[in-house]
Amino acid sequence: MNQLIELPPELRSVVEDELEVGESVQWSARPRAMRLVLYTLPVVLFAIPWTAFAVFWICGASGWQFPTLKGPAGFFPLFGVPFVLVGCGMLSSPLWALRKVRRTLYVITDRRAIVFEGGWSTTVRSLGPDQLTDLERKQRADGSGDIILVKRSWRGSDGDRYTRPVGFFGVENVKDVETLLRQLAAKAPLSSREDARP
Repeated sequence: MNQLIELPPELRSVVEDELEVGESVQWSARPRAMRLVLYTLPVVLFAIPWTAFAVFWICGASGWQFPTLKGPAGFFPLFGVPFVLVGCGMLSSPLWALRKVRRTLYVITDRRAIVFEGGWSTTVRSLGPDQLTDLERKQRADGSGDIILVKRSWRGSDGDRYTRPVGFFGVENVKDVETLLRQLAAKAPLSSREDARP
């Protein structure tokens, strides 16, 4: 229970660098890959007609022939290429999700909850006991699920407010993980817990 799960060397190095002196790991897990890949399904379903229409448009604009690239009219079909590229990007979103899952790790120590989120670089989000006051658990029939630790919110350049949940997604035995988090939250000073109440 106190040891890190088997990790790739580069991710293990990031975790070990993050831990403070004397800090011990109580629990660690990686998200279930299939669950996070399924989250990309709506994007893929949208990308199929998008990409098909973009390819159809290019073919129609070129008169169903290979573009000659002579004169302005010859370049006109190429305006559809960015739309095809966007469609290909959306169609490949499950592959990007898999890449991200392989570099994502959730850790609970005796001092905090940590989310290591992979991608091109690793983002580390650390939450102390006083920040774990409003946990939200979403549990599935097989006992797996998600735990929302906090919801980050910000205003976009257009003035609209956006929120993004931060938590442990697609973990096994989600109720047991919530129990560990609540035990950690109980370590927060009483004054900070009272301040966090609505």
